[in-house]
Amino acid sequence: MKSIEPESKYIKLRCNKCKNEQVVFGKPSSIVKCLVCDVPIAEPTGGKGRIKARILEVLE
Repeated sequence: MKSIEPESKYIKLRCNKCKNEQVVFGKPSSIVKCLVCDVPIAEPTGGKGRIKARILEVLE
């Protein structure tokens, strides 16, 4: 039996306003806000999310 790799990833982002680093799901189902300054950093699009912050790293 083969192991199946998930297509979705987690992404480490840095907020453009307060520089807080946060890990979010690459395909969010709701708006993700910065935990420090409450600015939206990712929005759902029906597939991959629209990222509104700087991407630091894509996590496996």
